[in-house]
Amino acid sequence: MYTPSDKSGVHVTQPFIGMILLLLAPAFADVGSLRDPTSQRWSGGPRLRTAPAGKPLAAAQQPRLEPLVVTTGEGLVQAVPDRAWVNITAESRAQNPREAQRRNVEAMTPVQEKLRAAGIPADAIKTIAYDLQQEWDFVNNRRVSRGYVARNTVEVRVDAIDRVGEILEIAVGSGATSVGGIRFDLKDRAKLEREALRLAVADARAKAEAAAAGAGQSIARIIRIEEQGTVSRPPMPYLREAVSVAQDSTAPPISAGQMELRAQVTLTAELK
Repeated sequence: MYTPSDKSGVHVTQPFIGMILLLLAPAFADVGSLRDPTSQRWSGGPRLRTAPAGKPLAAAQQPRLEPLVVTTGEGLVQAVPDRAWVNITAESRAQNPREAQRRNVEAMTPVQEKLRAAGIPADAIKTIAYDLQQEWDFVNNRRVSRGYVARNTVEVRVDAIDRVGEILEIAVGSGATSVGGIRFDLKDRAKLEREALRLAVADARAKAEAAAAGAGQSIARIIRIEEQGTVSRPPMPYLREAVSVAQDSTAPPISAGQMELRAQVTLTAELK
């Protein structure tokens, strides 16, 4: 094995030199990375992050937050109903279910025929309920059948409010045993709901502008508008008796009143 020596007599073996070079290799690599401007390594301690001239480092890293204002608005539209729905029922009884159904058909058929003859279109008459039930009595603590009852209920759309009383009179006079469930609505409800929504947004914006003016600022832009929904409050019709098999020829007076459509929104705006 080769063993170099110097004049002092110190002998350095070849394996010893290799071990020293192995230990110094990382240091040489770090020095090379400092010299190479494309190197992504840094071994000279913590990095210094700089900010644009005249701005602190924290301000350069965080976006500026503009002041906001959040308001709510409500829009109200009132309108007179121009459409109504009426529930008309025919009820029949018999000792057996087949006979009860037959009698019910005989009771309801003339009702629908006279309604159509009065100008009610066929698509404005819709069956909404039909049931056949057995009725019971209790005699000497025993349940005894007293027959069957068949009920047929149709919903009738009336497109002229002033004819609601007339339709009720026709139904009762032609065989219906019960009328009621009157409710009112609007033919162009969607248009009025949009108008209520427009008024709600205008109300919310006016409040936002007032709040901004009070703070010495103005509205820069609208960031978000959230609709909270539209609520309608239909008028409650007054009918003296829900079950009216009156024999007089006087049509009951029906007053539709007014409907209310309310829209609510939440508006978020940026100030300047």
